Amino acid sequence: MDYFFPNIPVISYEGPNSRNPFAFRFYNPDEVILGKTMKEHLRFSMAYWHTLCATGTDPFGRGTAIRPYEESASNDPMELAKIKMRAGFELMQKLQIPYFCFHDCDVAPEGNSLAEFSRNLDEMADLAEELMTQTGIKLLWGTANLFSHPRYVHGAATSCSADVFAYAAAQVKKALELTVRLKGENYVFWGGREGYETLLNTDFSLELDNLARFLSLAADYADKIGFKGQLLIEPKPKEPTKHQYDFDVAGVLGFLQKYGLEGRFKLNIEANHATLAGHTFQHELAMARINNALGSIDANQGDLLLGWDTDQFPTNIYETTLCMLEVLKQGGIAPGGLNFDAKVRRGSFTPEDLFLGHIAGMDGFARGLRIAAALITDKVFDEFIEKRYQSFQIGIGASIVNGEATLESLAVHAHTLDEIKLESGRQEYLETLLNLYI
Repeated sequence: MDYFFPNIPVISYEGPNSRNPFAFRFYNPDEVILGKTMKEHLRFSMAYWHTLCATGTDPFGRGTAIRPYEESASNDPMELAKIKMRAGFELMQKLQIPYFCFHDCDVAPEGNSLAEFSRNLDEMADLAEELMTQTGIKLLWGTANLFSHPRYVHGAATSCSADVFAYAAAQVKKALELTVRLKGENYVFWGGREGYETLLNTDFSLELDNLARFLSLAADYADKIGFKGQLLIEPKPKEPTKHQYDFDVAGVLGFLQKYGLEGRFKLNIEANHATLAGHTFQHELAMARINNALGSIDANQGDLLLGWDTDQFPTNIYETTLCMLEVLKQGGIAPGGLNFDAKVRRGSFTPEDLFLGHIAGMDGFARGLRIAAALITDKVFDEFIEKRYQSFQIGIGASIVNGEATLESLAVHAHTLDEIKLESGRQEYLETLLNLYI
């Protein structure tokens, strides 16, 4: 494949001293770390929407992206869709990215009816299967866009219109079928407009109940058509609705537990969403992990000076290191992966910038993986944490943990204490150790 990016070579590993902008400095796909190759650990994926569909628009200006390969398309939306798909597979091959993710309307024009949209999706699936067979690239996850069209102005599963609820269900049905056809390993639900602006016009209880009904119906249909992958919910706060129902990991976990859905869904955690919720990326990952709910990751970063989802390529080594620390503690992210839900900046408008952005993100996470593996191998934090909580391994602490303690027995023990001795948490020292490894 060499149709759309003729001046870009296959990106290879050249090591940290390389100054070649079109080379990996830290990502060496076949290098083995803690028993797995880097490719197996990281499971990188291209986000179809940002990479192939984004034009560089913002609220104050038109698109800036220069994509010469799109100029050969006629006014036929399907021809343009096919050009974009072919370009995407060439880009993934040259970047050695093994997976991709998509929304339904990313890959095919919606047309004038739901039936036409479905036909367009089937035709694009034919091409996707052909390209996947040729390249070996796989589908990490699919999803349906239930937020861009004006019909979803009041939400999709939480809309005040039963017709909209039904239309959204039809879209998810088709997207699930497409994901199964393309052997996708996950399916994601992102409630882009599942939330409310004011309770003055909102039946809060009904909307939450309907969201649970919708997810349950979708999970039932996934089982019916033989989907064997993970069903994932992606938490996101604030944007675009003020009170988002999927605000953060804790909120989603509480919702799933209330409606008895916790065994059917795991979570797709995004770095930028975590910071918008007022959490660190590591916090959201750890909260999902300790609840056996960490399914996949959207790899990006936000700008802490801006209050919206900037979806930048991840270059913050602290964040990538602490992310991979959680992934390694879990034993890996498969069948999920690291999806680059990231877009080049508006000022980075050339086709070459698409490659440079992905190289930056892939190297960022590869370096984070290397550092996290060293932290685990050297037990940098494990021994400190184990010692800090050692009082729960013996005596009254052990009785608390194993469930033998009562309020009475704890009170008796407390009355025997003349003095309680505490030890420092050594936060600054531990952060110094982290800096040494980074």
